[in-house]
Amino acid sequence: MFAAERRQLILEMVRANGAVSLRELARVVQTSEVTVRRDVRALEAEGLLDRRHGGAVLPGGFTRESGFPQKSHLATAEKTAIADLAAGLVEEGEAIVVGAGTTTQELARRLARVPGLTVVTNSLLVAQALAHANRVEVVMTGGTLRGSNYALVGSGAEQSLQGLRVSRAFLSGSGLTAERGLSTSNMLSASVDRALVQAAAEVVVLADHTKLGTDTMFQTVPTDLITRLVTDEPPAHDDRAVTELQALADQGVQIAVAGQAGGGTGGDAVPTGRQPRRDMPLPGPRRGQVPGAGPQLRSATVLGEQSPGERARVADLRRR
Repeated sequence: MFAAERRQLILEMVRANGAVSLRELARVVQTSEVTVRRDVRALEAEGLLDRRHGGAVLPGGFTRESGFPQKSHLATAEKTAIADLAAGLVEEGEAIVVGAGTTTQELARRLARVPGLTVVTNSLLVAQALAHANRVEVVMTGGTLRGSNYALVGSGAEQSLQGLRVSRAFLSGSGLTAERGLSTSNMLSASVDRALVQAAAEVVVLADHTKLGTDTMFQTVPTDLITRLVTDEPPAHDDRAVTELQALADQGVQIAVAGQAGGGTGGDAVPTGRQPRRDMPLPGPRRGQVPGAGPQLRSATVLGEQSPGERARVADLRRR
């Protein structure tokens, strides 16, 4: 495929989906991520799209939010790996809240196998994934339906969460930075997510590598309230994503990486020499966090110390 043909196809994919990862672009146009990155730079120079860490978005993507059909086809392998790892944090008989999003929907599908679980959610998709789970109780918030992501928002949703207390909240968003934490492009969604955070003793953020370093309009969870981040391994040469992971770790966020090399999902390892340092700090108890509560995953390893056969294992999910 000639460069002009590649770039036209890349542009069509971005226009159709709103945002596409470099990994996905490289797969579709059947070339390397290095070549795709060069094509994306050329298209950005022409003002046809904007680069983001690990991907490309339509111009003005800072405020634009893709709808569910577009989001559901982005980074699908990464979301699956993240959901598999995050599900290991949930214990039998727990009460949790799960926010709206395509990654949290994947998590919900795996939670259907956890007996005695109570899940509070404002997401119709999460509730649907758990609807036929025999031993899982689903509690939905009130509120007004936001059709673009099938979530309940507004004052009704927020008021229904008052007085609620659960062990942890699982949330995703449009972007994640060490400076501002988790953010989203919609004000109503951000407000409900903040109410979900207030109901939980700890907060677990699910975000694939394309969201690392991306900042959107409305902050939902400041960095100092994020207990854990579950993410996937950034592609090779994505130095900025690795730097963002290190910055988050420096602020006390525990990082769990759903590895792909050796993990059966394909993908690249964290670039040698650019891994976060090995002494990632564990955070102290956050506001409202119950010390010693919750599960501890076995065979946990600190990010940056994985052997090739351990890429799919946890990076420092030990509780204090």
